[in-house]
Amino acid sequence: MQQPEYPQQSELQAVESQLRGFPPLVFVDEVQALTRQLARVAEGEAFLLQGGDCAESFVEFKAVNIQDTCKVILQMAVILTFAGSCPVVKVGRLAGQFAKPRSAAMEIIDGVELPSYRGDMVNDIAFNEFARTPEPNRLIQAYNQSAATLNLLRAFTKGGLADLHQVHQWNLEFVKDSPLGEKYLHLADRIGEALAFMEACGVTLQDTPSIRETTVYTSHEALLLNYEEALTRQDDITEDWYDCSAHLVWVGERTRQLDKAHIEFARGIKNPIGVKAGPSIDADELLRLIDIVNPHNEPGRLTIIVRMGPDRIAKKLPSLIRSVTREGRTVVWSSDPMHANTITTSHGLKTRSFDSILAEVRSFFEIHDAEGTYAGGIHCEMTGQNVTECVGGPQGITEKELTEKYFTHCDPRLNANQALELAFLISEFLKKARARKNQSKSEL
Repeated sequence: MQQPEYPQQSELQAVESQLRGFPPLVFVDEVQALTRQLARVAEGEAFLLQGGDCAESFVEFKAVNIQDTCKVILQMAVILTFAGSCPVVKVGRLAGQFAKPRSAAMEIIDGVELPSYRGDMVNDIAFNEFARTPEPNRLIQAYNQSAATLNLLRAFTKGGLADLHQVHQWNLEFVKDSPLGEKYLHLADRIGEALAFMEACGVTLQDTPSIRETTVYTSHEALLLNYEEALTRQDDITEDWYDCSAHLVWVGERTRQLDKAHIEFARGIKNPIGVKAGPSIDADELLRLIDIVNPHNEPGRLTIIVRMGPDRIAKKLPSLIRSVTREGRTVVWSSDPMHANTITTSHGLKTRSFDSILAEVRSFFEIHDAEGTYAGGIHCEMTGQNVTECVGGPQGITEKELTEKYFTHCDPRLNANQALELAFLISEFLKKARARKNQSKSEL
């Protein structure tokens, strides 16, 4: 399902053959390292932060955009780490998130019907017949841009940007003068004081890799199976198969049918797998899905990404959690508060209410607290650009102001101010979880 119809089959086959001969974008040992870290999340010993673009764009590919998004991820991570006193596993929606599922195969504007825009690796957003015709060579361009993005990401996170001594410099210009910027700078001051104290005590932090660098893994929706299959490689040592297009891939709400191709592909690779779980899923379907994708109940193998909306999550999620817990299944529970909160304004723009996003996140954590389970992650669409795409938040963005900086090619994203407010909200829940954990230890 959700596969484009290419008119040039011979050209498509030639492109797929090229991709099969290209080097992997990620490496097996990196994928295995992420699985181990996600196992810690499943055990309540770490937290998963997954965020980035709704859909990457060929046109907006700039080093500064990648750097700014990386900065916001690092800012969110340090807020969550400081609050929860636990490691944060950082996974970007980067270096491969070029394809998007569509609710309809065709789009009609002013009486003209053309194929829907499916992301830059399929066709172009411009509304004309040439632009909307699926073009196979876009798969090559997506691969090349993903490789360049990964190079930049590794350079930023290993080359000094991620050094905790630079924590003040992660603040973006348009955030600095906001209340959230001031709150973040206060936190950065406390981190700086802690580092200075340790150094004064003789702890040599310059030789501590975890202080100077970090790892941001990559992820995207495994939507175009011809692309994913072409980049799937067999490991020489274990003989297991890995999708080397990203460290983690997920199956979306529209393609998670148990008897269809996307779940069949996901169960055959050893990458960590995410599966979106919307309000239509029931406990029986979820358990069958878990057994298909993770038959050996391996910690870190499977992340359930809950996307239900604030009005439905309280009705649906508790029974899912109870069923999974009762059957002894090990999963990472993560909240996607974006996709069930999309609305269209009177001007025809898609947006999301920041209040609704926060409400769903609160419900997610409160439900897990009530069930005695661990709310292990957050999955959000965000950017380091100063966009006005989601209404509300610290800047009080209104519907009228959306058009000022509405840059997304697909769904609306949080800007840095909104992302930081979300991180501070989650940090309060992580503090409570840490307090409960410490209390349980003291009682033992």
